[in-house]
Amino acid sequence: MARCEVCGNDYDKAFEVVLAGRRHVFDSFECAIHALAPRCAHCGCAVIGHGVEADDTIFCCAHCAAQRGVAAIRDRA
Repeated sequence: MARCEVCGNDYDKAFEVVLAGRRHVFDSFECAIHALAPRCAHCGCAVIGHGVEADDTIFCCAHCAAQRGVAAIRDRA
C-alpha cells in the first residue's frame, strides 16, 4: 500500500501523479487537488478547470482577473 502525502492515509488504491518530474502519491482526487492545483491569484480558490491566465498569473475566471486589473479577458465574446 501507499501513503497519501496530504492526509497520510495508507490506502491500497492510492495513485501516483508525476508533475514537473516529481512523483506524488494520493489516496483521492481531493487530496491531489489540494496539493497540486494552482490557486486563483485573486480569490485563492483551487483552479481545477481551465481557468484563465494573464502575464503568468492564474485566475479561476475573468471576473477575478478583472478585479486584479486585467481587462483583456472576458467570460463571453
